[in-house]
Amino acid sequence: MADHIEFGIEAEKRAAQFLEEKNYKILKRNWRYMKAEIDIIAEDLSRNQIVIVEVKARKINPLVDAEIAVTSKKRKLLIKAADAFIVENEIALETRFDIISLYKSNSGWEIQHLENAFFAYE
Repeated sequence: MADHIEFGIEAEKRAAQFLEEKNYKILKRNWRYMKAEIDIIAEDLSRNQIVIVEVKARKINPLVDAEIAVTSKKRKLLIKAADAFIVENEIALETRFDIISLYKSNSGWEIQHLENAFFAYE
């Protein structure tokens, strides 16, 4: 398997573990709808919310912050996919869109969690 694919798989695994440690229940990983893929769909058990999580991983000293890499086009795809998931699963909880940024260095992983990174009406 290519190094960048393994890197992405490891980053998503670490993001899911990070969320579980923060009292989130992972509902789905890599859920696909048409052209969109949601990296992680979770329930924030503390706030009773569905959380759509985009995971962005970078090696140390990224040229672009991971949050900026979630373009308007990507946000629209995530919103459509989230809507489909919510309808398909008859979910009646408030929905939130988060971004988890992971930076890997020689000393390990740094994780940043940006809650409410964007909104469905953008």
